[in-house]
Amino acid sequence: MIARIWHGVTPSSKADQYLVYLNETGIPDYRATEGNQGVYVLRRIGESRAHFLLLTLWESLDAIKQFAGPDFEKARYYPEDDEYLLERELTVDHYEVVGSSKP
Repeated sequence: MIARIWHGVTPSSKADQYLVYLNETGIPDYRATEGNQGVYVLRRIGESRAHFLLLTLWESLDAIKQFAGPDFEKARYYPEDDEYLLERELTVDHYEVVGSSKP
């Protein structure tokens, strides 16, 4: 399994709106891609900025490429992202999942 991690930053005042937007755009696209094993949205709201991490789990690099295209390390954005994000990070990180633990 492979974890794909994307990071974005919005103004704190737009954090709730951006979460709704993610749930209408990116999250359904992740889930609809064959080979997606899960989507986790993490958020940390500070005084002026809100940080979002999207952790998605995939069965293979081929599955990630179905979502992201052949340049799979490049971040994928939607046209309306510029209404929320303070900047666009160009790349995402990938990690091999080598273990897990549940209580």
